[in-house]
Amino acid sequence: MSVEVEAQPRRRRSRAARFAVIVTAVVVLLFGVPWATLIWSGNAWPSWFFVLGTVIFALGAASFPVLMFTGHGRGLDWASRIADTTLGVVWVLFVWSVLGQVLGLILLAAGFGGPGRARTISAVVALIALVLLTWGYAEAMRVPRVRRIDVTVPRLGRGLDGLRLVLLTDTHYGPINRERWSRGVTEVVNSLDADVVAHTGDIADGEVAQRRAMAAPLADIRASLARVYVTGNHEYFSGAQRWVEHMASLGWEALHNRHLEVSRGGDRLVIAGVDDRTAAGSGVPGHHADHEAALEGADPALPILLLAHQPHQVDGAVAHGVDLQISGHTHGGQMWPFHYLVRIDQPVLQGLTRHSDRTQLYTSRGTGFWGPPFRVFAPSEITLLTLSTAG
Repeated sequence: MSVEVEAQPRRRRSRAARFAVIVTAVVVLLFGVPWATLIWSGNAWPSWFFVLGTVIFALGAASFPVLMFTGHGRGLDWASRIADTTLGVVWVLFVWSVLGQVLGLILLAAGFGGPGRARTISAVVALIALVLLTWGYAEAMRVPRVRRIDVTVPRLGRGLDGLRLVLLTDTHYGPINRERWSRGVTEVVNSLDADVVAHTGDIADGEVAQRRAMAAPLADIRASLARVYVTGNHEYFSGAQRWVEHMASLGWEALHNRHLEVSRGGDRLVIAGVDDRTAAGSGVPGHHADHEAALEGADPALPILLLAHQPHQVDGAVAHGVDLQISGHTHGGQMWPFHYLVRIDQPVLQGLTRHSDRTQLYTSRGTGFWGPPFRVFAPSEITLLTLSTAG
């Protein structure tokens, strides 16, 4: 017994040590590669510039993990804002510094060497980063454009032909106050004359009490048939059950592994929702993705619209005969080339895809943003899906 008790602290120390090594390696790479490209790598800058640049990168690298932990670990928004912005800036600098090194090899092969080559690379990397970060910030902070998608659902009844479904997802109300942005989103949605408005999760980063004001405009969204919501993975960092209850208080149907029916013109549509795939491991009682519970009692002859936060959940949709799943989660990658990392975990990055003879999936790039207030080659969207019958 004593051996087992002693082994547990050792395992915890071992895990903590591995985590510390991984974090240190990531931080060194993220900050070290841009430092080497812009400051050190053969630029022959004046001594004062070299020292100043080195100090800035060193302070950034040292403070970044502390700010991340203080902000996201302890819920201090000011620290989260600085850490998230730093992450976005250093990610863009890292990516283009790597590409800059490739450019340097090409210039070297062409016989262009010396400080001139290094300074050219530094200038190109700095200019591209500045342009992308300025543009990416504007893209992240603007009210999203409307993306209009036509979806043919063969089993849809004639009375429901032309049904207008507006999809919101990944609003991520967080450390940056976006009450005005939230009101703008509501105004756009209400201009679309929706029959159904759906929110597929990741409403906020923070508890209801912290983000209540930003979420408040959701109460004013209009839909002629239904307003429906399911949890995303970030709800499970931020009081998932409280968000379920709060959305219900705002007049939304929280589809917590359940369904409802809407009808028009004598035809009916099942709208079901499942919890996020991370819910089962969250420790929140009663939360887990359960397709069978969500569809229990549903008429199998009716078409099914399923809300599920992650595209990864489409396998369950296929297995249960869902006609259309709508999802978010991927943000379309948010900041290139993070797109390629997202695709390792998810079957789809964005857009309308087919996964069986019956099941289609629409994946939104997201309405808001997470973390870094930048969107690079992955614009946000408010999606208007128009459903039609076959033929």
